[in-house]
Amino acid sequence: MRKMTMMLTLLALLLGGVIAQETHGVAPLSPRESVQVAYVPITKFGTLYVAADQGLFEKYGLDVVINRVASGTEAIAFLEQGQIDVGGIAIVVSLWNGWSQGLDLRVIAPGGLEPFEDSPTKLMLRADLADTVTSIADLRGRTVAVSGGPGSGGEYLAAKALERDGLTIRDVNLVNVGNPDIPLSFESGAIDAGILGAPFADQAESTGVAVPFATDLTPGLMTVAFVGSGRFVQERPEVAQRFALALLEASRLMQGDDALSDEIIEAFLAFQPGATAEGLRTGAPVVFDPNQAIPVDGLADVERTHRENGRTEYEQPIDLSDVVDESFVQWALGILGPYEE
Repeated sequence: MRKMTMMLTLLALLLGGVIAQETHGVAPLSPRESVQVAYVPITKFGTLYVAADQGLFEKYGLDVVINRVASGTEAIAFLEQGQIDVGGIAIVVSLWNGWSQGLDLRVIAPGGLEPFEDSPTKLMLRADLADTVTSIADLRGRTVAVSGGPGSGGEYLAAKALERDGLTIRDVNLVNVGNPDIPLSFESGAIDAGILGAPFADQAESTGVAVPFATDLTPGLMTVAFVGSGRFVQERPEVAQRFALALLEASRLMQGDDALSDEIIEAFLAFQPGATAEGLRTGAPVVFDPNQAIPVDGLADVERTHRENGRTEYEQPIDLSDVVDESFVQWALGILGPYEE
């Protein structure tokens, strides 16, 4: 009996060592804490998919319930009403306007980032203009298409391309055209230039109706993020810390050759209805920062651009300390340490 007791004690110690190692010394919450998440099913929320699929949330004592929504606007409404704790949403003008009015939400972790080079999203030029329009400045007075209309991400990208030669969106005729219709608009001559991403940019180029004109417009830009409700951030910080830790750990499973492993692809397919393994492997690349830094400078530039373009309901810059809470990512990084390739 004594020997059996010693063996059981040793086994418990060994298992305890494994658990401590697996959780990096972070005790799983007990009892387990529920976290309600709403997300728009796009590739840039991949860390959420992988953390859920690989059991990383459970490892830290979190029961994460993931709810798919049709739009970021819907997720923001749920956050405001206290129905969810975290939203995976795009950083759009309506969100900046909400923050200016005291909207109690905080960016707590980044989504996927734009590639630092060879971005599939480009400013395309109508092919028959290539000999006469040779610089961004030559677009003055011409028609430029973006998808999404005023204050959209497409408009922001157009503004970033135009400012390379000192132009603004007021110097061109900006029109709202859906991405699938932009190649046809090039072909008909209805537009002179347009912001296009994959696969539409490749389609326009391969059919000969447009050519790339300005590329890598916003290297490393964060257009989507995980946003926590004020109540979640302020009243449940230990839960938010472990949520960020699981996302950080997931991001490190998605680096290099592992980014498109079978396990990672399966995680994406589980949370992205309509996605295919082939599409994910051959589609536009998304960067998942293994240190999960929140690019505050990029956020500030997005806010500045929309404000200077007259798309916001306020005129003074927003204090980003009221918008971003980096403490949870920093806590998680203190646990795992900086990423080493």
